Amino acid sequence: MTSYGSSSAASSGSRTNGLAIASLCCGIVGLFLLNIVLGPLAIVFGAVARRQASVRNGAGMAKAGIVLGIVDVVLWLLLLAVAASNGGFSWYVGG
Repeated sequence: MTSYGSSSAASSGSRTNGLAIASLCCGIVGLFLLNIVLGPLAIVFGAVARRQASVRNGAGMAKAGIVLGIVDVVLWLLLLAVAASNGGFSWYVGG
């Protein structure tokens, strides 16, 4: 029977930085939804996680989150430019 404090694979001590995971998740979700909000969040979380990379693992995830955050912001700017060139924004409610 194992005791409560025994070592296992889940508590091996090499935990991934939570901000790196948050950055990557915000970057991925931002490609599809709310990219103007989640893109900058991914960049900020990734930058903070990269500064903490010497303490915890996750430097690669943080870098990927930063890159995806930049892609999110560029995608939003591109969509904004396309919408503006097509005569702006308009709301049409059936009828």
